[in-house]
Amino acid sequence: MSHDSTAAPEAVARKLSGRRRKEIVAVLLFSGGPIFESSIPLSVFGIDRQDAGVPRYRLLVCGGEEGPLRTTGGLELTAPHGLEAISRAGTVVVPAWRSITSPPPEEALDALRRAHEEGARIVGLCTGAFVLAAAGLLDGRPATTHWMYAPTLAKRYPSVHVDPRELFVDDGDVLTSAGTAAGIDLCLHIVRTDHGNEAAGALARRLVVPPRRSGGQERYLDRSLPEEIGADPLAEVVAWALEHLHEQFDVETLAARAYMSRRTFDRRFRSLTGSAPLQWLITQRVLQAQRLLETSDYSVDEVAGRCGFRSPVALRGHFRRQLGSSPAAYRAAYRARRPQSERPTDHEPSPPPPPPPSLHPESPGPVPPQIRRTAAATAGAMGSSASLPSEHAREAYATSRASVPGQRSGM
Repeated sequence: MSHDSTAAPEAVARKLSGRRRKEIVAVLLFSGGPIFESSIPLSVFGIDRQDAGVPRYRLLVCGGEEGPLRTTGGLELTAPHGLEAISRAGTVVVPAWRSITSPPPEEALDALRRAHEEGARIVGLCTGAFVLAAAGLLDGRPATTHWMYAPTLAKRYPSVHVDPRELFVDDGDVLTSAGTAAGIDLCLHIVRTDHGNEAAGALARRLVVPPRRSGGQERYLDRSLPEEIGADPLAEVVAWALEHLHEQFDVETLAARAYMSRRTFDRRFRSLTGSAPLQWLITQRVLQAQRLLETSDYSVDEVAGRCGFRSPVALRGHFRRQLGSSPAAYRAAYRARRPQSERPTDHEPSPPPPPPPSLHPESPGPVPPQIRRTAAATAGAMGSSASLPSEHAREAYATSRASVPGQRSGM
């Protein structure tokens, strides 16, 4: 699932100023960035595939800081251009940022703000969204990032409308994607926007990937929480909740275990995770039900009881809101996609229930593409953001720039 912009004409048709050219794509690299995410825009926009019917872009690889730039596996890269080359680009892509807890270089943030002011399209892939947010380009806008880092993005930048379930979000002149391979989805979307379905399809065939992927990140969500919660006293309460999802308890129970009032607990939980504790607890119960439907033969009623829901009706309601399907339909679709050799026979006993979940389990199995998500984005009020050295510049820019309206519609 993705969100396309149907923004007002003035947001889409902004003219490039100065010497910027629509066909020029600048990719901004930093030291410590993962090489896979960095290579995606280089491959999509930097290789001449006109023989396959793909219009050519002109690629400028720019270093966001002094080199050499170190990347995955200890490799060192030397960017042929510096920040000054961004002034020629109609599109600027930030494929990744090395740390979700540290501020990007102010010179790079200034270059991104200037590019946006001059009409350039700004793209953040995966953790590149943190760079766009630090520059103030996501204030008041919808955005996404890797599901594991979405709570941190929401917590640090509460004015950003973070949607952790989308593969990518197109808000007109600012676009963001989820992690890793979702960067390919967004880059294909850009080609489709610029040159049409045929060009995007031809490029997808050359890359041996689907032209469009259905669904979103919800199939990959697990129980992971921001890394900073590990040193917080609430970590013990969160761990207890994950290990006792089969029991019926509520947020008041968690607040009592934390020796806090409900109001204080809600506030502390939001500030740590970017999510309301009740919504988080419901999500964990639904995820547990999802696993049991995939790995066991328990009836829906039994699954509801083993996930702490007070009734099967409650399970069905929350399951449909989050995954867009009933539990029975989800199980049937999931099993229909399993290889014949892996399907249980009448003589096979039901597998034992999965072990108690931990804070970092493996991500759940894929949700079949025919199951559509119809639930609204799960965000909620966000906690206060941590102050960063570039915060004043970011706020000043966000205040001074004109608001660019945008709407999102599912594909």
